[in-house]
Amino acid sequence: MTKIKVITDSSIQITDEETKKYDITVIPLSIDFNGKVYVDGEDLSRTEFVKKMDESAELPKTSQPPLGEFVKVYDSLKGNDVKILGIFMAHTLSGTVDSARQAAEMTDADVTVIDSEFTDRAMAFQVIEAAKMAQNDDNLEDILKEINKIKGNTHLQMGVTNLKNIVKGGRLGKVAGTISTFLKINIALQMKDSKLDVVKKGRGVKTLEKYFDNVIDQIVHTKNLAEVAISYVDDTKFPDWIEDKIHETLPDLKIMKRVTSPIISTHAGSGAFAILYYSN
Repeated sequence: MTKIKVITDSSIQITDEETKKYDITVIPLSIDFNGKVYVDGEDLSRTEFVKKMDESAELPKTSQPPLGEFVKVYDSLKGNDVKILGIFMAHTLSGTVDSARQAAEMTDADVTVIDSEFTDRAMAFQVIEAAKMAQNDDNLEDILKEINKIKGNTHLQMGVTNLKNIVKGGRLGKVAGTISTFLKINIALQMKDSKLDVVKKGRGVKTLEKYFDNVIDQIVHTKNLAEVAISYVDDTKFPDWIEDKIHETLPDLKIMKRVTSPIISTHAGSGAFAILYYSN
């Protein structure tokens, strides 16, 4: 019987318990602080990273894993009747998925690479379900169908209270040019089809409160709500407020609330947060 091994990258929001339980391999990205390189999740914890980032005058540089690292992982997992399924962060955020595809051509392992079109816990929705199905001996075709279904029912809404990092990192593309001179404004972004789009901007916290009030209303009225998560860089004010507001209507809903990965923190900056959810 064919065995499917699931791999992903370290921008994912996932617990150590989940990676062990579902046998998920996480390939780490790296972060460069003024010439000193750290391996995400190995040399630096998420909390330690944020502290260093806030203290650093220069924006940290993030790098996808080298081709050789992908090949090494592929070769370590390959075997008779083994298929490898790689699910990686959106190509608009990193070249990781492209490197994974190039590396797949350099090994005789049976590798399928998927662009999740998301990151953080939104990517984990796909990764964890794929791993669960793999443990249940579902075939690759059925797993890919389920991934596409989850992808279509996933929402990622993000709040940024300091535009310094996200503008400097160039992740807003052309939009950055129109707001780069207004770094004190707050913005709300939505990720869809791999793209980050500004959906709301304005001065003061009321801008984000009003926008995310509507997001919360959508969440609590979502049919077949499967999971909700909140990720943040350092400040828990908005994450706590969002969690409390959701629990006013859905008091028994379990919400994962955790510091995001260094890869996301680098580009989102201090004070940023995201709410991620999907429905069945």
